[in-house]
Amino acid sequence: MALTLQPLKPWLAVLGERRGRLLIGALLMLLTLLSALGLLTLSGWFITATAVTAALGAGAYLDVFTPGSGIRFFAVSRTLSRYLERLYNHDTVLRLLADLRGRVFRGLVTLDAATLGRARSSEWLNRLTADIDTLDNLYLRLLAPPLAALIAILGFAGFAMAFLPAAGVLLLAVLVPLWLVLTLGCACWGWQASYRRVDREERLRVRTIEQIDGLAELRAYGATGRHQALWQAEECELLADQRRLGWRTAAANALQTLGVQLAMLAVLLIGLFSFAAGDISGPVMVMMALGTLAVSEALGNLPMAFTKLGATVRAAQRLNAQMTLRTSLQGEPLTGGGQAPGLDYRDINVRLGGRNLYRYLSLSIHPGERVGIIGPSGCGKSTLADLAVRAFDPDEGCVSFAGRDLVGVDPASLRARIGYLTQRSELFHDTLAANLRIGDPQATDADLWRALERVELKTWADSLPSGLDTWLGEQGRQVSGGQARRIALARILLRNSPLVILDEPVSGLDSATAARIKAMLDVWLAGRTVLMLAHARNAMPACDRIGRLSPGEEGAHWVEE
Repeated sequence: MALTLQPLKPWLAVLGERRGRLLIGALLMLLTLLSALGLLTLSGWFITATAVTAALGAGAYLDVFTPGSGIRFFAVSRTLSRYLERLYNHDTVLRLLADLRGRVFRGLVTLDAATLGRARSSEWLNRLTADIDTLDNLYLRLLAPPLAALIAILGFAGFAMAFLPAAGVLLLAVLVPLWLVLTLGCACWGWQASYRRVDREERLRVRTIEQIDGLAELRAYGATGRHQALWQAEECELLADQRRLGWRTAAANALQTLGVQLAMLAVLLIGLFSFAAGDISGPVMVMMALGTLAVSEALGNLPMAFTKLGATVRAAQRLNAQMTLRTSLQGEPLTGGGQAPGLDYRDINVRLGGRNLYRYLSLSIHPGERVGIIGPSGCGKSTLADLAVRAFDPDEGCVSFAGRDLVGVDPASLRARIGYLTQRSELFHDTLAANLRIGDPQATDADLWRALERVELKTWADSLPSGLDTWLGEQGRQVSGGQARRIALARILLRNSPLVILDEPVSGLDSATAARIKAMLDVWLAGRTVLMLAHARNAMPACDRIGRLSPGEEGAHWVEE
């Protein structure tokens, strides 16, 4: 848990890809600070000069138009630059977050099931969302603001030095160390608590999901209370760290306020002595004092940002570890035409949870043959499909495609030859057309309509206000379960693969619709090699052979019916 910034290096390189936008955003931030300094200093000078001129009587003269115009300029520029800075920088950060998520997600989709199985899906999701969100602290709070604050301090100290060198030196002697305390000091002070917070928040999220998803099992085994106790203990530890960070941020903010106020008083005292000696005028004395107060705007947000530096570094460490993961499933691309291949399982076994899923199972599916497998949930039907697309390799035995051992085959080229309808109908927050084109990115609108007609969704899609351009909603929430299943099936039709794997192809459909879909599939599957998986024989189209996976103490075994 030692303080180190090394994990941020890869993500700083990502920021560098948008250095132009980041530079413009930093300049807008600096312009806002300089406008605030100019507004308060010039206002202080003008108000004091006006009072002095009035006290001198009728013979005194003061040009009110020039400073008045300057005050209006700084007021407008401060408002405008602040608005543009917030709008522009938040747009930049959202673009950066999209870049980061895209990069992390591209790494995730290349991983095999065994590698992904090292962590829960909620943990992968937490890295893709919460950890990347934490990194938005990097530019918006940790890079640009302290740099702009330091430039503002140095600039105002130089400005004060032009009128009164002693005041400029004093400002440097007080505000630069204060800037160091509010950045490096706060980073060290809040490091451990903020560093721990990232892991504790993830554990709390995981326990929350476990409590909801596993409530029935927890109640069945009488473990609800024990799990809640673990949940509450995790929550208490997280709250303790959050309180600790809150107190330390508040203390740093108090120190910042006190430091700026003391600097202002010191500048005012130096100004009073210089005014008494006739070295400066009264308006200049007030101008420097109020300008010192304006510096607090540059320093105000630093404590909160830097007490959370540990969380940013920890999130970067976790993402760095994830980005180094590589799938062990490598191989040479498949070559050859699109003829129906054979699929062979020879003496395969997969170990899950310390037990054998299969008992050296062997199954050969000849080119152009349809084989159906039925069996209860959990017997390993879907695992056979996952082995065929090389989601992972068996612990023992061999799976071959067109006579070639899959261990030597590149997974991407293998999956390009297979149409796989999984148990879940995965739909994305996009249009109907975009969801269908996952099956064939080159498909024309006419191809999409033909596929929809085959799965009996053409009339429904034609009735939609935007037709193929209708958005399906997050996870396809705008469509029913049966419609989602048929959209997923339409993607397989568009893919037009020589080997087709259908896992519960008519689940979620009423009996009449299921019968018509099975009849359509019976025609469309002609000449293809087919592996069909279902709970019962009547849940799949006609097959050349049907067998059952029967669970056993040593693993499931294949029995042909």
